[in-house]
Parts: sequence; C-alpha cells; structure tokens
Amino acid sequence: MTVYGMLETGAPVASAPKRKSSWIATASIAANVALLTALVCFVSFGSANQVGAVAPATSIRAPVMNAPRMSMAGRRTPALERKMKAQAVVSTVTLDAPVATSEATMTWSSANGYDVDAGMGQVHKDAAISNEVSPVMAQKNIKRPVIFGVAADSGCGKSTFLRRVNAIFGTTTSKAHTPTGDLITTICLDDFHTLDRTGRKDTGISALDVKANNFKLMADQLKALKQGRAIKKPIYNHDTGEIDPVELIHPNHIIIVEGLHPMLDKDVIDSLDFTFYIDVSDPVKMAWKIQRDMAERGHKKEDIIASIESRKPDFDKFVAPQKANADVIISVEPTKLDVAPGEETKFLCTRLIQKENTHGIRPVYLFEEEGAKVDWDPCAGPNSMACPYPGTRVRYYEEVAQEKNAHVIEIDGVFGEIEELFYIEERLSNTNTKYFGELTKQMIKNKSSPGSGDGSGLIQALVALKMRESYERFTGRTIQIPKWGLFLDEY
Repeated sequence: MTVYGMLETGAPVASAPKRKSSWIATASIAANVALLTALVCFVSFGSANQVGAVAPATSIRAPVMNAPRMSMAGRRTPALERKMKAQAVVSTVTLDAPVATSEATMTWSSANGYDVDAGMGQVHKDAAISNEVSPVMAQKNIKRPVIFGVAADSGCGKSTFLRRVNAIFGTTTSKAHTPTGDLITTICLDDFHTLDRTGRKDTGISALDVKANNFKLMADQLKALKQGRAIKKPIYNHDTGEIDPVELIHPNHIIIVEGLHPMLDKDVIDSLDFTFYIDVSDPVKMAWKIQRDMAERGHKKEDIIASIESRKPDFDKFVAPQKANADVIISVEPTKLDVAPGEETKFLCTRLIQKENTHGIRPVYLFEEEGAKVDWDPCAGPNSMACPYPGTRVRYYEEVAQEKNAHVIEIDGVFGEIEELFYIEERLSNTNTKYFGELTKQMIKNKSSPGSGDGSGLIQALVALKMRESYERFTGRTIQIPKWGLFLDEY
C-alpha cells in the first residue's frame, strides 16, 4: 500500500508505463482516479483553518532525502499539527455609516486630495467617496475587505504574479481597466498619477517621483474601501498616456493594490493588511527589458539601456526603500550555479524572504525543522527529479532583512518536467495547501506562464498560498477547493 498524501490505494501499479521514477507513476495513477469532477472553486463562509505557532529554531546538517509522511489533507502528522495550532487572527472593520439600499441612492463627497495640482490643474477634481456603506457589502456578504499591497518596478512580473494569485483563490476577474471579480479587485496605483505622459515629459518628473503621484487621494480612497464605502477613482490610460474620467469602484472581499508605491506613504500603509515586494536585481531586469523591448517593440539596445539608467536614481530613492515595509519579498537574482560566462542572467535564483510578522502567518520552510539550514540537490540520488542544465538547487536558511529576522527559501536553476515538482512540494513544510499536490497542480495549470520552468513561478505560487492563508486568518472564513490530486496525463 502506498500513501502519497492525495489518496490511499492498494491497487497494483505494475501495468503503469515504466518511467524513471516509479513513485511518480504511482502518484499519477492515484491522482487520475481521484480527479472525477470538474474543478470548481468557491468561497465558503465557515471557520478558518488554524495554523501556526513558530517552532524553536535549530541548526542541523542537510537531512536525508526521505520524504516526511503526509496526512490525507496534505498536512503533517497529527502530533505535529497539534504543535503547530494557533488561534486565527480575525479582525473587523467598523462600518460607521448608513448602508445604501442601492447604487442609485448613494450620495458622494469629494475625497481628500481631489484638489492636488502638480502643474496640470486639478486632474482629480471628480474623485469622490460615498457617504454610505456600499450595498455591495451586503449583496456579496463581505465581512471586511482585506487589502494586499504589491510593490515592484514596471516589467518585473506583477501581472504574472497576480494571475497566479487568482488561480490559487480559484477565481477570475474582468478585463476592465480595474479588473474585478466575485472575490478580488485589483487596483493599479498608476491611476493616481498627477501628471500625464506629456506633463512628465515637459516637467522632467518621472512617474516614480512622489511629485507625480497623489498619495493623499490614494490613502483616503483605500481607507474608504476598507470601511466598506465605494469610491470614484481616477484612471491613468496607459494607451494614450492621459488621465481619463473617474470610474466607480465598490469594495470587495479582497482588494489588491499594485504599482510603484503601495508601501511608501504611511497613511496608505495603514490600510494594507499584508505587503509584498517583487525585487528584481539590476542585471536580471536589464536582460528582461532588453529581450522584451527589442523583440516586441523594436527598440534599440542602447536606447533601452539609457532608459533604464535614467530611471535608476528615482527608483533607488522612491521604490526600493519600500522593501523595509514589506512583509514578504520575492527576490530574483542571477543564478549561483556553475554556468558558462554570460549565462548568469539566463538562469535565475529566486528567493522567498519571509519576515517575522505580527499577523500569525508562519513561514514556509524546507523539511521538518524550522530554523534549520538546508542545501539540497533534488536532482541527486535515486528517484530524483530530472533536471536539465544547469540543474536545480533548493536552500533554506535564516537571515536579517531590513532589520527583521527572516526565513528564506531559495530555488536556483531550472526544472525538467513541471509534473515532477511534487518531489519538491512534499519536502516543503507549512505551505498552507489544502491537500498534497495542490502546489504542483497550480504550476501545471499555469505551465505556459513566465517563470513556470524555474523557481520564480514556484515561489510566486507559494506567496499566493500565503495570501490565501492571511485572508482566511483576517476574516475567519475559508476558501474551499476540491481535495482532488494531480492530473498528470503524461504518465
């Protein structure tokens, strides 16, 4: 009898096609039997899963490669689960206004910052906040909006990351300027630019400069959404470079604010529940932008380099400091593996830097002991992963990040077959998956997305799982998904 955390089966496996790893074949057969129904995700308003008191840190050598035994739900043994239990950190928001019965009955007041003038007049003069609680709060049974902040420079993978977040939550959003769905609304903070493209060119002020952004309005409207009010938010049109008329945005279960400056202003930070920073190193950023802009936009290499260099002073001054205010950092760097000269940025080393926090969200770590220092080659030994050049390395250690203790998962190199990632998944602890195999399945579902063949995509998926965990903690509700295993149709 074989147990892989998905289901238990005593069926013979001799008839399965022989592959390099028999346990992978067994897991696949079990998974295909289990996957009998279309995958549907929905929100259930039950009690939140309880996870997490931090275990004492230890220092050990790299452990043996025996995978720990999993329970049916993908969790650890019952004894370890009891040790990890903690009370959910449920918080509420006071709704201190009357509730509108319909959108038509709502009344409006100008938002703070509506009169800001950066040289082009009052471009946000129509920005407003409803005087009543939005009727959507009752219609969608929103307990309290949870607001996540995601900071990164342009071209650093925010869109890919947010697609993985939607997949983990089992939801979709519209293709409107501000994507909105049953569960999640994503607001781009470029909408709070005070200068349009022509204005920035005339003044020499970049979009990264605080003078080109209306933080007063940003803070007031995020606070309103947190209180359950609707807002009339400005729009920055990326196609025309102009500032368009306002749009109506209602609160939602989850609001993701993404852009250059979500964690720069204290009043904006006060509305954020959990914060993330995508940190792409200069060499990788340069390689990505050159590849994209030359291939897709026909730009010259020297012009691309000049543009990046011209932005760097403002980036260092206004964007990079937000790392200090982030709960989690996704760091993308050149590989540390042994590669040919000039290939360092072709292969990536991605780090998940998880700072100790007050939210009750515990870090992902490798193997059984939190605080251990581990350097593991998943391509070595019997029944290992198939890893093409230059291989794969997985590390776990602790460090101090922006004066806070942090737990770090590091994945360096590339994967062979994404379907084999559960070889790594079953050695990760505290991922907050609903069942063993969910992380790998998410990677397979997004197989064509950038980063799926290396650690950047896997770590983005891990962060999305932590966002789901934090939503459950803050609201006391549970995101429910079917507990079916992997569908590995190639085995």
